[in-house]
Amino acid sequence: MPRAASVVFDHLVNADPPAHPRILFDTGCVLGGSVAGLLAARTLADFCRQVVIVERDELSEQSSRPGVPQGHQLHVLLPAGGRWLDRWLPGFTDQAVARGANRITSDVKSLDGQPMVPPYRQYEMLSATRPLLETVVRSEVLARANISVKRAQATGLRYRDGAATGVEFVDRAGVGVCQADFVVDATGRSSRISRWVEEAGFDRPRLERLALPIHYATAIFESTEESATLEVDGWLSIFSPGNEVDGVSIAAAARVESGRWVVCLIGCGSEQPGHTLDDFLAKCKQLEPVFATVTAGQLCREVTTYHQTESRRRHFTELTDFPARLVCVGDSVASFNPVYGQGMSSAALHASCLSTYLSDAGDFDCAAQPFFRLQQVVVDAAWQLSTGGDRARLDFLTGATIAEATRMQRWTHDQIARATLNDRDLAELYTDVQYMLRHPSALTHPAILERAVVINLAAS
Repeated sequence: MPRAASVVFDHLVNADPPAHPRILFDTGCVLGGSVAGLLAARTLADFCRQVVIVERDELSEQSSRPGVPQGHQLHVLLPAGGRWLDRWLPGFTDQAVARGANRITSDVKSLDGQPMVPPYRQYEMLSATRPLLETVVRSEVLARANISVKRAQATGLRYRDGAATGVEFVDRAGVGVCQADFVVDATGRSSRISRWVEEAGFDRPRLERLALPIHYATAIFESTEESATLEVDGWLSIFSPGNEVDGVSIAAAARVESGRWVVCLIGCGSEQPGHTLDDFLAKCKQLEPVFATVTAGQLCREVTTYHQTESRRRHFTELTDFPARLVCVGDSVASFNPVYGQGMSSAALHASCLSTYLSDAGDFDCAAQPFFRLQQVVVDAAWQLSTGGDRARLDFLTGATIAEATRMQRWTHDQIARATLNDRDLAELYTDVQYMLRHPSALTHPAILERAVVINLAAS
């Protein structure tokens, strides 16, 4: 009998590196040097004599990689991902802080301008720019003697007897092939794996899309005397559909390197916040006072924008004919609204899936469906957390007719979310789920909803 999704999720979140891994392969090849690719390489290194990361971009510590268009935006490492990284890359958090990342131990979340009561438990997150976090992950991973980087552009796969056996690439010297016993695709939203396997006669995974244009505007400000002494390290404001503030659906602020503050404004549909500094500051002044405070410092660089037209996921568990010894991780599988901060933690849990799959040492000459079933638990959880609110916002914008079952699900979520404004126990449970420490099913027990309704009635 399959284990409950919550049990699988708990195992993946709390998994440790294998104590006595067995070498299964000579060479593992990872396509893409993003965080997802680096963490997959770390996992593969326990089971391969050598791991080669094929990456097209120059891995600079100073700027965002061209392959990461959202690299200028605010990045927060949720507790689930941070704890996993500290187990698999011991000392990661300390290294990140030493390089300038900020420990967030006091953050505020608000719904329609009303702050959630603080949970009993204190959570720790890291906030920093994407290049810093990626640099620390990369330095820790590449410190392993059996992991190396090949600067090249992957152009296809090689197959034999229904399995992936190598990666074709082009570099400055010309074309080449990296022979491999196991291949991991971590090339992100632009992954070409679906096309490559279809051209080779295998099944193409179904692509599910949630079309919702989301627009981000981000600015970084120097610290001022007032912002330096704020008692909070981060603030996340969410406005329910119809309650947006001057087109802002979500606003976030967090301390990063050198005590600076990164502020991100998000609008949906036709709303595109903060193209200019004046517009950006004007919108911040209409939000909670903390946003005006942290944007009072000197601007460090011009406002940067990023646009994402959809969330998407590929359904690998549905496939009946897919190459053996080939898996996909990170945004190659599913990519969400980045404001929820799930990307790096999802990548860590995908790597946890890979370690569990390889530790079980099943039949590697068959498609890796056991891996994809583990990964689906993680993807389903993250998809539910991020797209639930996005779907509600899309339906509001389009005036769509909402099915009764969906309406009931949204009412239930809204009751629990609003109860967190007044109840610390529910605030802690809700935060555990949002921070990917617990599976979303933890919020579905009837007693939880009953408690939320009672609390909301008492507060009304």
